[in-house]
Amino acid sequence: MTAILQELVSLLELEKLEDNLFRGPSRDIGTNRVFGGQVLGQAIKAAQYTVEENRNIHSLHAYFLREGDHDFPIIYEVDRSRDGKSFSARRVVAVQHGRPIFTLSASFQLDEDGLEYGIKMPDVPAPDEITSVREYETRHMGTLPEKFQRLLTLSAPFDLKPVDFDRPLDTDTASPCRHFWIKTVDELPGERQLHRSILAYVSDYGLLTTSLVPHGLHFLDTNLIMASIDHAMWFHRPFRMDQWLLYSCEAISTGNSRGLARGYFFQQDGTLIASTSQEGLIRRLTAG
Repeated sequence: MTAILQELVSLLELEKLEDNLFRGPSRDIGTNRVFGGQVLGQAIKAAQYTVEENRNIHSLHAYFLREGDHDFPIIYEVDRSRDGKSFSARRVVAVQHGRPIFTLSASFQLDEDGLEYGIKMPDVPAPDEITSVREYETRHMGTLPEKFQRLLTLSAPFDLKPVDFDRPLDTDTASPCRHFWIKTVDELPGERQLHRSILAYVSDYGLLTTSLVPHGLHFLDTNLIMASIDHAMWFHRPFRMDQWLLYSCEAISTGNSRGLARGYFFQQDGTLIASTSQEGLIRRLTAG
């Protein structure tokens, strides 16, 4: 495993302090706060540590309450709400400097057979037909804005290929959708919980910014303040993060300085493996 991917895996490994209490490290990605996907992935790991190994997370609902401080670790307190015959429910509170910064409610389930259906994957070019973020970085070395450099730091453990990458600052308002092919840069262990934590980590990337597309705006615009408010996710089927997944994001609504977007993850064969949605703050700064 490459060092940069091992760093991400280690970031999602928590230290057990006592029953139901865990501590996770923080990572500086060049912003003044912890990346929301980090807290999301770590909270899932904290909850999973308290659940039987044969039960896997299938849904989560989370709220981002305060900015996380990347210079200090985060404490995760797990409430074992219920353990039934097939399902387990957990509530996690992430605490830093004595105050909650994040809450998570999650449900875990034993694998079962049942009815099968999934929406159709969008018709987009295959990943081997698309330019990667790293190729774009090499092509425009030394001319990229600071916000784009932070994106490169965030996406370093992944091979990321945005569809229509030849227009990275696209302001086309015709379609409120964005699509990304993504996988880890190296092979991962087979542990299903790890792959789901990493998918949750990366699901916080690119979702809210899709709400800018209908307005002809881009996350690199300097007069925007954006922050996640809540995040929901559903895991439908097993998958691997070290194989290509299409992340398809769609803007649903913007108003009252908030944006709502939803996303779907597909395997390369078209199988739907997860769904997500997120609402966040989108505030435009006034001139002067």
